[in-house]
Amino acid sequence: MRTARFVVWADKKLHKAFGGRVSLVALAGLPSLRLTTTGRKSGLARSTNLLYYPHGADFVLTASNWGRQHDPAWALNLRADPKAGVALAGRPVEVVARELTGGEYEAMWRELLEFWPGYAMEQREAGRPLPVFLLTRVVG
Repeated sequence: MRTARFVVWADKKLHKAFGGRVSLVALAGLPSLRLTTTGRKSGLARSTNLLYYPHGADFVLTASNWGRQHDPAWALNLRADPKAGVALAGRPVEVVARELTGGEYEAMWRELLEFWPGYAMEQREAGRPLPVFLLTRVVG
């Protein structure tokens, strides 16, 4: 988590250099996507590269923010406007996000910890529950 700034910086450079086909997360053998939300204050497109959990045809994102005590901007943006875009290896997909709560959250959290045990450490460091979003592809 101490290297977060470097990782984010390097990932942006890789994304730009390779047209979204390469990311640090993908190089580590993990699934990654580029999420584009609408800024809740600016109304501008905001993009970030993220680890995701494949769940059938859907994408699951965990708003860990590298163990920081506040939710990442992309999570706040999705709460304000759930319509977003993801790019997988540079290919765009329209999605709609839904934040999970209650039993649905608890069940997904167990799956997420099996997928990436590091989320438990990030949650301890953050001192907050980590929001989880289910992104569903827009059909049509």
